[in-house]
Amino acid sequence: MSKKPPIGLAVFLVIAGAIGFAAACALTLDKIALLEDPAAQLSCNFSVLVGCSTNLGSWQGAVFGFPNPLIGVAGWSVVVTIGAAILGGASFRRWFWLGLNLGVTGALAFVIWLMGQSFFVLDVLCPWCMVTWTVTIPVFLAVTLYNLKTGIIPAPARVRRAAAGAYSWLFVITIACYIVAATIAQVQMDVLNRL
Repeated sequence: MSKKPPIGLAVFLVIAGAIGFAAACALTLDKIALLEDPAAQLSCNFSVLVGCSTNLGSWQGAVFGFPNPLIGVAGWSVVVTIGAAILGGASFRRWFWLGLNLGVTGALAFVIWLMGQSFFVLDVLCPWCMVTWTVTIPVFLAVTLYNLKTGIIPAPARVRRAAAGAYSWLFVITIACYIVAATIAQVQMDVLNRL
């Protein structure tokens, strides 16, 4: 395992976490506005294709019995705190990194499911949800590749070398993931013709 603190990763976690936190807060405020007035005109509603009212009002918007954005408010707070702690000199044990990896893996799985619901069921793109998707993907990739390359996740040497190489290409891999998601949305929803 690496002894050198992952400053770049820490800065990224703070920035990505802050962006995700802001999106989750915006969605939470929009959900409160809808609860106060179901006919409220939300600033995130741009068209039939792009808006958050449909998502927030659906059962998919409260999978666990409470609004999904509350998960984001809590989860992104943790991500920011971990990044800030590393910048402050904290070092974490292996179990902590594995726990973070488990958390971001769960977040990615949930986001992929929510993307599928938006593309295939709800037929609408929620702007604040898309911001969350946009930061969840690279956070998962960054944490997982870091844990693989440093040996926190046990793997053969060749896998660790591949993870180290992929870590340096994180931006390109993230863009490729965005392109895949955008392509699926376009094929399923005909986004470009409906804008």
